[in-house]
Amino acid sequence: MADKIITCKDCNSQFTFTENEQAFYKEKGFDNEPQRCPDCRRARKQQGNNNRGNGRSFGNRW
Repeated sequence: MADKIITCKDCNSQFTFTENEQAFYKEKGFDNEPQRCPDCRRARKQQGNNNRGNGRSFGNRW
């Protein structure tokens, strides 16, 4: 396995998907390569955490 250069789908910058990362993904059973660079993944994760952290639940109550 060689390092792969991938273009981020959010910011269009290129990032390296290293051999070690590929091995980790394979070990965890992930079928898809990352589509976002580490910075965009971090920002997206932070955005999701902010949306869930408001203490409200709008799901089913029963």
